[in-house]
Amino acid sequence: MIATGDETRRLSHAAALGAAGWLGLAAAPTFAVMALLTGVLGGGHMAMMCSTAQDASPLGGMAPMYLLMSAFHSAPWLKLISARRSGARRLRGHSDGFSA
Repeated sequence: MIATGDETRRLSHAAALGAAGWLGLAAAPTFAVMALLTGVLGGGHMAMMCSTAQDASPLGGMAPMYLLMSAFHSAPWLKLISARRSGARRLRGHSDGFSA
């Protein structure tokens, strides 16, 4: 079967949305791991370049910035969890064998 131009555009759009979804899900854990590694291993020379006043604020390092980035990018995870919970509730509601 040969796909028409419209079908090809729809498939490529769906693939792009799928890739964007996976990329969105990858952001929060990536930033969380970066925060963990920065906190455990220390920032080194890059931390010195990024902060003008060392230890001036507890939020002045790279680890807190990575934690904030992880929190700001957690929306796709929250949507996924919410969708799974609402799907589970729908399945539980109809598990008695009666249809609504």
